[in-house]
Amino acid sequence: MAGGTKKPWDRRRLRLQSLQRDIRTSAGLLQADLGKRIGADQSFVSRYERGDRRLDLVDLEQICGACGISLTALVAAYKKDQAAPKRR
Repeated sequence: MAGGTKKPWDRRRLRLQSLQRDIRTSAGLLQADLGKRIGADQSFVSRYERGDRRLDLVDLEQICGACGISLTALVAAYKKDQAAPKRR
């Protein structure tokens, strides 16, 4: 981006990527482990955790289930972070 300006949705995407990685690691899973649980390879998991691939709702629900968390809980964590006051 010109001048290093970040769009508001860039921060939201980064937060979602972070949450996706957090639910996997909290479940004690490596990327390859999660890939096996969802019928994908490790590179699929790596690509979406890096933001190189976007997930649809079906993918996200499957990933959450494989990590032992509901999609609702993931969305709640995401929304909670969005509502937190920003520190300066």
